Amino acid sequence: MVVCGDDGLAHRLAAELRGVYGEHVTLVVPPSERTVRPPVVGRPRTASALLDRVDRVVSAAVSRAGVGAGGAANGTGNGTGGQPAGPDRLLEAAELTEAVLADAGVERAAALALVYDDDETNIRAALTARRLNPRLRLVVRLYNRRLGQHIEELLDQAAALAVGGGDAAAGTYASTTVLSDADTAAPALAASAVVGTSKVVQTDGLLLRAVERPPPAPGQVADPGLCTLALLSATSSDPAGADGSEDSGDQRPQLLPDEAAVEAATGRGTVVLEQVSYGAGEPLSARRVVAAAVPPLTSLFSRRLRWTVAGLLACVFALAVALWVVAGVHPLGAVYLTLLDLFAIDDPALGEPVGRQLLQLLTGLVGVLLLPVVLAAVLEALGTFRSASALRRPPRGLGGHVVLLGLGKIGTRVLTRLRELRIPVVCVESDPEARGVATARRLRVPVVLGDVTQEGVLEAAKIHRAHALLAVTSADTTNLEAVLYARSVRPDLRVVLRLYDDDFATAVYRTLRAAHPHALTRSRSVTHLAAPAFAGAMFGRQILGAIPVERRVLLFASVDVGGHPQLEGRTLAEAFRPGYWRVLALDVGITADARREPAAPEAAAERPDRTSGLVWNLPGTYVLRGEDRVVLAATRRGLAELLGRGPRGRTGTRGS
Repeated sequence: MVVCGDDGLAHRLAAELRGVYGEHVTLVVPPSERTVRPPVVGRPRTASALLDRVDRVVSAAVSRAGVGAGGAANGTGNGTGGQPAGPDRLLEAAELTEAVLADAGVERAAALALVYDDDETNIRAALTARRLNPRLRLVVRLYNRRLGQHIEELLDQAAALAVGGGDAAAGTYASTTVLSDADTAAPALAASAVVGTSKVVQTDGLLLRAVERPPPAPGQVADPGLCTLALLSATSSDPAGADGSEDSGDQRPQLLPDEAAVEAATGRGTVVLEQVSYGAGEPLSARRVVAAAVPPLTSLFSRRLRWTVAGLLACVFALAVALWVVAGVHPLGAVYLTLLDLFAIDDPALGEPVGRQLLQLLTGLVGVLLLPVVLAAVLEALGTFRSASALRRPPRGLGGHVVLLGLGKIGTRVLTRLRELRIPVVCVESDPEARGVATARRLRVPVVLGDVTQEGVLEAAKIHRAHALLAVTSADTTNLEAVLYARSVRPDLRVVLRLYDDDFATAVYRTLRAAHPHALTRSRSVTHLAAPAFAGAMFGRQILGAIPVERRVLLFASVDVGGHPQLEGRTLAEAFRPGYWRVLALDVGITADARREPAAPEAAAERPDRTSGLVWNLPGTYVLRGEDRVVLAATRRGLAELLGRGPRGRTGTRGS
């Protein structure tokens, strides 16, 4: 396996392939001087402020030692447990040229992962690698979804032509998979910020919805949903400070438990599967986006102006009625004469009764008052249309919202996901030209432009009335400083941090949990969530997505039963291996029956309806056949074992 990249995802993916799957890995990275991580501190003022806040938090944690590690935190870190295994070979290159790819062994490799942060670099390297080895399996990281679909089709077509024009083996050995770490991690980050939001894995029309449920009250039975995917930690006060990891002993979270373990677990929360189906959630449609970009008519004018116009119209109507009564003219004629007097285009009422003359004077006065009102309406309408293309400010009285810090690649995807869930959001971004600023403007989401390390920025985002803070910038220290300051304003604020360094994340999580035992704290790593999906794709497996279960990761994959003795010829009950994998549904829309000869009529009669979609309510006695394709949930170690791979001669390696 060859992995090429310039950030943490490349190192994490290499460790995943080496430590979990036991593969020989060559890692290609830029020279060390070009891969320096963002500085710990950007300014001296930031450094002193950060150290002061950390000291205060640590002091608070020590003084509350009697409280324990925090009752309600129940958060997760992003570590994998233990030190990750390194690559077999490390190659440094400033540019990923054809010579570098050849030196890395692409011509002999089974798979190549291109995970540079720049889309153009990945596309250029993919085209070169496909020319060097037409049978190479490619996994490409691209942020642009539409471009990724075209590139995937182009590279697969090039491979098919190179190996003999439509050779069936080409699709097996030279597949191309385009993935986005932002798309993989965004649902988990968005769900972590909102209490009660289900964890959703959605790809290619397939929707898997899981939800975290609290322990049932005494005398109540927990609803298992379709199946129980995980049992959460038995305690949120682990003395070792390793909540949610393998180091938690018997109280650690259990992935894919059997029925006996679920029944025996008392006082433990669960993650249950609620829905498996083909169908979309509710993405932002074009109509909704246009409606968000064009303000409604009521928002063109202020409430005071609307009441003023209504009062003037009422006066005009009253004057028309009075003229009808006094002059005895037809009602329509009275309205016509009143409008002429209003715009001062009627002849003076000389020789007319006194009542008619008074009404003409009053109507002229109303016309004079109408002129500034019309001018104000025009100015307000122009200002509204102009502000529709500008960034919105947080409205007065806003509360219960999510403050999203950072509008880069990850932040943009998280913002879109939160808006799909109809969750109010206020964004904070220091760069006016950031990728997600245009998205926020199109969705009419309030944005505060400013450095979050400066005082007053989080206050402008109404942090004191917010429901949660989601810090997803690329700098760990910026996320930490924002969380520390937000906790000083709101000690009970729910916070979610994006942290890359495992040791740093563990230390931060333990300290925050001890200092704020009654607040909810989560730490998430994008690379930790995305690496399993990239690793599975390098083996030609369609990884549908991943959801975090405290500090572990549960994968969802689409697998052909044929060639897997752990599944083929077994019943669902026999194929279920607790802690490793569990078949969730039979995909009858793309079964191998369409690719092979049809089964005998008597065999087809025994099988479920194969029209389209998924069959999730299969009986435990159903026998899996080689032509079936199933959707299953698996741990990282379970997926590696299902693929017939594992660490070579390693001991003590823990899977998650």
